[in-house]
Amino acid sequence: MTALARKLREHDHEVFFLCLAEAEPMVRSAGLDFVPYGEAVFPAGEYPRRLRTLSQLSGAEALQFTVNLFADVCRAGLEDGERALRESRPDALVLDATTRGLNLVAMHLNLPFIQVSNALHFDVSGHAPLCMYDWPHQPGPEGYARNIEGTKAFFKMATPIVALERDYVARVGLPVDVENQMSHRSKLAQLTQTPKEFDFPGDHWPAHFHYTGPWHDPSLRPPVDFPWDKLTGEPLIYASMGTLQNGSERIFEAIAAAAQAPGRQLVLSVGKNLDPDKIGTLSPNTIVVRSAPQLEVLKRASLCITHAGLNTALESLTAGVPMVAIPVTNDQPGVGARIAHTGTGVVVPLKTLAGELAVPKLREAIETVLADGFYRENTQRIQQAIERTKGLEMAAGLIDRTLREAVRPA
Repeated sequence: MTALARKLREHDHEVFFLCLAEAEPMVRSAGLDFVPYGEAVFPAGEYPRRLRTLSQLSGAEALQFTVNLFADVCRAGLEDGERALRESRPDALVLDATTRGLNLVAMHLNLPFIQVSNALHFDVSGHAPLCMYDWPHQPGPEGYARNIEGTKAFFKMATPIVALERDYVARVGLPVDVENQMSHRSKLAQLTQTPKEFDFPGDHWPAHFHYTGPWHDPSLRPPVDFPWDKLTGEPLIYASMGTLQNGSERIFEAIAAAAQAPGRQLVLSVGKNLDPDKIGTLSPNTIVVRSAPQLEVLKRASLCITHAGLNTALESLTAGVPMVAIPVTNDQPGVGARIAHTGTGVVVPLKTLAGELAVPKLREAIETVLADGFYRENTQRIQQAIERTKGLEMAAGLIDRTLREAVRPA
């Protein structure tokens, strides 16, 4: 979002961030103005505390935890968003599609808003599974019925969010049916940083839905110390479980045992929730760091082992690096399903890593992707599409044109 905000500033927009207070250092470091909201719901330290808990969870338990977290984010927006918007007086909003609550406040205040999907976009049409499912693409009536039932099951889980939204529209007299998920989406523009070439096929989207491609700006990445001198020049495997689901020693131990082999090198980026010394036996040329300059390391990698978070997947595709994906929760199963669908890697279900077959199954996936040029060819095909599209420039241009039209003086 900071990359997108800075690119919009190049179109002569005045831009500020409306966000929970914990995000202020990151936003300020990008040279952007900041307006906090929701401090009663999220006092200092509360959001990071919850993310540390999330790092230890997986599957349905982690998904429910995330939904409950998003319910509180929604509550913060509904309780304090109106005050923050009246004081900051924006002409329009660009909202992350997962930030529920502020969209209804914008509708109540007659503020134009656009929604953008940094995570994998929600498709509630039934033409594709919701992003938290690892189901393959299945065209036809049976697939449609399966997808609709999956959507109903998820929104039953999301009842706390819908209840908050229902109470708000009743209180302010907003004529919106919050049970209908399409009724409070942006009618101006919906953007996703997922490339079209990486999604399931479908022509069911409205005209104001746009695939763009990744919103990367390497200049915004904070410098990260990395022992470049320890790289041997051997084929490099880069492994990261992202910033949220990185608290499992068991997963990193399995990755290390499966990926280490003579004639290759492994970089493990374990995050801040895990003690690197607690990972099992490592070969002498394995590099373990808490964080890595991911874009730069991927340029040198032959394979990326990932939790299938969308950002890491898109960065791998941008670098032309195929993947072995271990989806943990949230939208990662859907990203994994698209990795499998596009032939840009192999997916190893998390449950596979719970038993004795963990290391053999993971090793088999690693060896398959490294040995078969099919995966690199497919990845490079999407890499070329990303280079042609220039997602950040495309997204900023779409937002610029849409908002100039929406706020044009009468």
